[in-house]
Amino acid sequence: MKNDATVLDAPIQKKQGLPEYELVNLTINGQFFKLKLQPWVSLLDAIREYAGLTGTKKGCDHGQCGACTVLINGKRINSCLTLAVMKDGEAITTIEGLSDGTVNHPLQDAFIEHDAFQCGYCTPGQICSAVGMLNEGRANSLEDVQELMSGNICRCGAYNNINAAIMDVKSKMA
Repeated sequence: MKNDATVLDAPIQKKQGLPEYELVNLTINGQFFKLKLQPWVSLLDAIREYAGLTGTKKGCDHGQCGACTVLINGKRINSCLTLAVMKDGEAITTIEGLSDGTVNHPLQDAFIEHDAFQCGYCTPGQICSAVGMLNEGRANSLEDVQELMSGNICRCGAYNNINAAIMDVKSKMA
């Protein structure tokens, strides 16, 4: 019987061309962060683990649930699918940055008023996604909101209340 085991005492070759760390400059919620990160660190992990802002949630880590949604220059993205080095120099807004001091963003107040959360885990991503969607200006009806928010999963099933909160804010913006 032939032994196909790998030789463990062979010298380990370091991959050429991959830097061990990169300096990444991020402005998160108006605060500047200069982070020393490995190039494969996701934006989500940079926000949570290195900047210490834990409002953005890690759900599926595959871009399927939307719990990690943040805003980059006002546009919504899944931060788990984005490398932090790709967003060097960008303006990032998380759920913590939506309020103005002690004054909530209108969507934050609407989520409270419409009881648009149960466990609350998806709420930061839902709110950031809704802000980005409203910035896009393409949601003209409830059906549009439902379609454009379909990338954000609520495992508790609070969709009716989430949609009501968004439509309430949308009507006040008109």
